[in-house]
Amino acid sequence: MMSTRIAKNTICLWFDGTAEAAARFYAETFPDSSVDTVWRAPGDFPGGRAGDVLTVSFTVLGIPCLGLNGGPAFRHSEAFSFQVATADQAETDRYWNAIVGNGGEESDCGWCRDRWGLSWQITPTALTEAIADPDPAASKRAFEAMMTMKKIDVAAIEAARRG
Repeated sequence: MMSTRIAKNTICLWFDGTAEAAARFYAETFPDSSVDTVWRAPGDFPGGRAGDVLTVSFTVLGIPCLGLNGGPAFRHSEAFSFQVATADQAETDRYWNAIVGNGGEESDCGWCRDRWGLSWQITPTALTEAIADPDPAASKRAFEAMMTMKKIDVAAIEAARRG
């Protein structure tokens, strides 16, 4: 008998038959990520066949997730997103380019969407620190610079913060 560790709290993400592909992409793209278990239908069911992937247990940046192949009824929206803190421009570029370059799309202020419609905030720590600057003028300049960006430009944020 197979023993499966189930996290006490897991994020469940709805997919239209692509949960395994999404989980594998996340595992290849982000550190501390993995595809843990793929559960397949033991028999035919309405809308599917024996052997079809029902759910996928996976981890994204240390966060336990479950991909549910629930069909086309529900779509992802910006109401849920993963926020990924990045250390520098190179890490920001790496994640942004992986998501957008793999069938995703850019959005504003460091947000992008992957090809499955899931939203990601690729957020350099330099941006978070600049917006939290105790000098209100520096914070405002950094915020206004961010508002003009799609992918965050760390050097431009730091320059805006300095004035």
